[in-house]
Amino acid sequence: MSTVTTAKDTRQTDALAFEAPRADELAALLVGHERPPRPGALSASLTFGWRALLKIKHVPEQLFDVTAFPIMLVLMYAYLFGGALAGSVSEYVQFLLPGILVMSVVMITMYTGVSVNTDIQKGVFDRFRSLPIWRPAPMVGYLLGDVVRYLIASVVMLTVGVIIGYRPDGGALGVLLGVALLLVFAFAFSWIWTMCGLLLRSEKSVMGVSMMVIFPVTFLSNVFVDPTTMPGWLQAFVNNNPVTHLATAVRDLMAGEWPAAAIAWSLGWSALLVLVFGPLTMRLYNRR
Repeated sequence: MSTVTTAKDTRQTDALAFEAPRADELAALLVGHERPPRPGALSASLTFGWRALLKIKHVPEQLFDVTAFPIMLVLMYAYLFGGALAGSVSEYVQFLLPGILVMSVVMITMYTGVSVNTDIQKGVFDRFRSLPIWRPAPMVGYLLGDVVRYLIASVVMLTVGVIIGYRPDGGALGVLLGVALLLVFAFAFSWIWTMCGLLLRSEKSVMGVSMMVIFPVTFLSNVFVDPTTMPGWLQAFVNNNPVTHLATAVRDLMAGEWPAAAIAWSLGWSALLVLVFGPLTMRLYNRR
């Protein structure tokens, strides 16, 4: 009997000890302390970028398009066309690798739009919109996270290229400059797909529209062959294609040259894409 009474008294004492605070006490606590500072634009964007990378940790299969896919492209095109177009794989890979690197990274930018659309379908964006953060942070975070994926794809393809005979005359500096320019363009180009991810209704729609744009832009370029061998009407399109300017700039930088015109065109296209599709994306995001 005494044991039961003692346990009961103990529970009552604990209940009194953890009694909820009164309203005036809570008010005094809130008023007496400063609110935590609002996160800055860079901090919020990096946080969402880290969130994008954490998805890879939980679903490693997402790295398939930046590892196995680039390796397959390099080996397939090098050994399929090398002998016919240049006489040997080692000769053709000098021309091919920078171009196929540009093509592969530009193609995988479409998965940014797919990720945006997936989060919209799951209702995650409703939570993002209610947070007291810089409005574009979720969009910029997606793009920053994907830049890491583009870098992984670049490293994988360059490694495979060196194994099969690619030798960049520009050395490490030329390679770094070429990859940096490619990442800048890919970041800007991805804004198109963030807009599509917000505008279209499903992942399949985003992928379908992306492929309709990416395939002609990448294949109708100087990625595989010199445009001088093409018909005149096709050369007019290829020579003004942003992917052609980018591939030329990356190819020449890795070869140890300084193609000022191609670099200027690539940076100009990058700035234009951000200035056009960035505001359109944010307008759709704010009105959705």
